[in-house]
Amino acid sequence: MIDVVLWDVGNVLLHWDPRNLYRSVFDDHDEMERFLRTVWTPAENLRCDAGEPFASVISATAATHPHYAAQIRAIGDRWIETIGGPVDGMEELLGELARAAVLQVAVTNFSAETFPLVGHYRHFDLLDDAVVSGEIGIVKPDPRIFEIALERAGTSADRAVFIDDSPANVEGAIAVGIDAFVFDDATQARRELVRRGLPVDHRDGA
Repeated sequence: MIDVVLWDVGNVLLHWDPRNLYRSVFDDHDEMERFLRTVWTPAENLRCDAGEPFASVISATAATHPHYAAQIRAIGDRWIETIGGPVDGMEELLGELARAAVLQVAVTNFSAETFPLVGHYRHFDLLDDAVVSGEIGIVKPDPRIFEIALERAGTSADRAVFIDDSPANVEGAIAVGIDAFVFDDATQARRELVRRGLPVDHRDGA
């Protein structure tokens, strides 16, 4: 019996990609890709997700790469442009679970500074709680973030399911006994939740 659904946010509920911003910053695609591979890399994002202030990470990165200072500052000044909008079908799926009174909690690697910027999306009105890495200083796939989510939800690992687009994060949840699967799209997520007995409509191909 599953009584809580734990959701990742980036690329599960909302499209997120720094390229959404940096395509308008760089004229050259290859230079943008080099920048994201060697300057503002996933490691810098993770530092922010772990709770380090954006300003500190931006300052340190700009000091190391001064010729890219303006482009680095853009991630702080224009971060909201990294969001590409809602993932198709997910608001509807969350709404069905909410109407069935299924507890839903976000478990997300997200900066405490930027998480409030996406609060206008209706997905977050449908969630009962959000465990945000930048607020607690623990990032997925650390097992402790899942333990905190279970404690706050008042349930146990065997009564939860976790959905994330990252295989490593899914493995982190499985390691603490949570049923979990890698997210592809809303149709696949709906199908997997139906298989687990959750009260959502089964609409393959919808």
